[in-house]
Amino acid sequence: MRDARRTCASLLADLDVHPRVAMQILRHAQFAITMEIYTVVSSAATREALKKLGKALER
Repeated sequence: MRDARRTCASLLADLDVHPRVAMQILRHAQFAITMEIYTVVSSAATREALKKLGKALER
């Protein structure tokens, strides 16, 4: 069950679903449980975030 929840949380993060929404979908009572235990951010999502940051700083 934990693997399925981790996969779901990680996919939601990669899809830019707001963390509070992910928390509600996973039925966690505490935000930290969702973010610190279940959510793993992919390298692709990290690269995309850094690209966005770079573009924002170019302005």
